[in-house]
Amino acid sequence: MKISTQNFKNVISRFKRKNILVVGDLILDHYIFGKVDRVSPEAPVPVVWANKENFVCGGAANVGLNIVSLGANVSLCGVLGGDHFGKVLLSLIGKGKIDTRLIIKDGKRPTTIKTRVVAQHQQMVRIDWESVEFLSLETNKKILNNVYRKIDDFDAVIIEDYGKGVINPALVGELVELCRTKKKIVTVDPKEEHFEYYRNATALTPNLKEAQAMANMKIKSKDEIPLLADIIMERLKPKALLLTLGEDGMMLFTQEGQHHIPTAALEVFDVTGAGDTVIATFTVALAAGATLLEAATISNYAAGIVVGKLGAATTNPAELIKRIQASK
Repeated sequence: MKISTQNFKNVISRFKRKNILVVGDLILDHYIFGKVDRVSPEAPVPVVWANKENFVCGGAANVGLNIVSLGANVSLCGVLGGDHFGKVLLSLIGKGKIDTRLIIKDGKRPTTIKTRVVAQHQQMVRIDWESVEFLSLETNKKILNNVYRKIDDFDAVIIEDYGKGVINPALVGELVELCRTKKKIVTVDPKEEHFEYYRNATALTPNLKEAQAMANMKIKSKDEIPLLADIIMERLKPKALLLTLGEDGMMLFTQEGQHHIPTAALEVFDVTGAGDTVIATFTVALAAGATLLEAATISNYAAGIVVGKLGAATTNPAELIKRIQASK
């Protein structure tokens, strides 16, 4: 099915009027850059002479930045610790023009931070500070109360599950049911261990590795991908499964059939954060009135743009339209 450039332009032009809620794990990405020219006398490890550091939004916060870059409005709902890094991440989120009023502070949990030490463009080590325990019943209730209070303000809800405790069965079950009752789009970037949580969502956006883990099935060839999708569709009953396949593009599965969408990447520098771009663009496009296939195709173009940039990059409507026109 061929989709006209004008159709894409019409959808993208409506991005700026959409309001999206992102519920999930908020992560602070911390980078320490330096160089190595000797081995430590204390242990057989390199000594990194640090000369720069950088803090950026990760996890659900990076999805929020992608949505802002697309021109839509976004609110984040998640949990930060009552620590220094929580303040750093909250400041970064606010500077990104993201609504932070639904973020909860929990002094009993640390803010999730991933520190990467990089020397000569090579990651030497990653250090994670986090709690992966589920939220307390009290914190769960606060999140749900916040969402119930504001749900009518949003056109769609994204559930971002990085396995850091915010996304748990009690929260997701009630959240998805609320969205169904209110006729809101609800999309999920899933964590494979939490397969059963996401029943009846509008759409799931796993990569191939995650999908195989979700279905407990290791495929031997690309011809088995539809069977893999059937297992997930049958058990979780989403309206759509958008399976990202790296250099092979995407496959969209719906109740009506399947579509293969070839990659739109012209060159690949860095795939960091591409999954965040996919679910952000796919969801905003659905909220803007796109069909499932139109939304998937637009998100494929967006992913093709960001993997051509370094780091967890974003794209915008002008870039999207330019890339779509160039492909015709």
